[in-house]
Amino acid sequence: MRTLSVASILLYTLLMLSPLQLNVALSTETQMLIEEANMSGPYLGLVIPNSYEMDPLLQSPNFTSSNLFIDFSGRRFRFGTIANKPVILVMTGLSMINAAITTQLLLSQFDIEGVVHYGIAGHANPSLSLADVVIPQYWSHSALWSWQRYGNGPEDELPLEKDGDYTREIGYLNVANYTTNVTDGSSYDNLLNNIWFQPEEVFPIDGTPEERQHAFWVAVDPLYYEISQKLEDLELERCLNSTTCLPHTPKVYRVERGTSAGIFLSNAAYRSFLFDKFNISPLDMESASVALVCLQQRVPFIVIKALSSSLSGTSEPNEAANFISLASKNSVMAVVEFIRRLSLHQQTH
Repeated sequence: MRTLSVASILLYTLLMLSPLQLNVALSTETQMLIEEANMSGPYLGLVIPNSYEMDPLLQSPNFTSSNLFIDFSGRRFRFGTIANKPVILVMTGLSMINAAITTQLLLSQFDIEGVVHYGIAGHANPSLSLADVVIPQYWSHSALWSWQRYGNGPEDELPLEKDGDYTREIGYLNVANYTTNVTDGSSYDNLLNNIWFQPEEVFPIDGTPEERQHAFWVAVDPLYYEISQKLEDLELERCLNSTTCLPHTPKVYRVERGTSAGIFLSNAAYRSFLFDKFNISPLDMESASVALVCLQQRVPFIVIKALSSSLSGTSEPNEAANFISLASKNSVMAVVEFIRRLSLHQQTH
């Protein structure tokens, strides 16, 4: 029997809805507000997971509110400018489904030229540090799996693989490799066997309806990524206050890959696996949803994340809870500078 994750089913359903269908649930007053707002577009859409990541931007002198907001479908869409560029801010809420719903609503209802997703993230890269800002070139959703039955191995075909539904091309996690308390040279096994990573099904707006494409690694917009290189010299904050500071000065790094899943990942072994297998740096619960919706809608996007935790075994003081506010502030600083650079580029090209 073929199975799909809840996130995949909901994302597929959302992506098959047209703007007209989505408008059915909107009041006449809300539709008029949206139409009027779109006359001042296009906008850069800022998609933000939580209030502690959005509040530093709302309070920043770099954000000028237009005092317009439009509420519908459980979301509030806030309007303003950054570096004279019209922007819409919207908070998604936690995890993959909320991020997909919010991004689709934004793109379906408003005149959006591109999407910037920012906030905080965990990470798996030992060369990075707490409060660093990372900008990956590629994102994946790493929790769509084909979990292989016990007794089968890497050489055995997966169920429905011959139909193109599942694949062994991306790679797998062998659970037995993480068995503990075994002596060198002894053989061991695990009933959980192998977990094979799978690509998402995507139905692009410029493709044939109901004709799927597959995507595991989703690339950010090439121009946005090129512009982000100019952020690498940005001076970030290292202190929470006059007495609490990090022992290092955070920096902005462009990295190869990030990944998302509906999992709060504190497990060091799995983080190490993701880094060794896929060269993953940031880990979060929303970015891949934003990436996949933008891919389907053919809208440029980029993701900017500040690291809110250190890897186990580091000597950095305290942990994520104490430095979330610093990481959030650094992510906002990077986003503001990116928008300033983007606006300047568009004015001169």
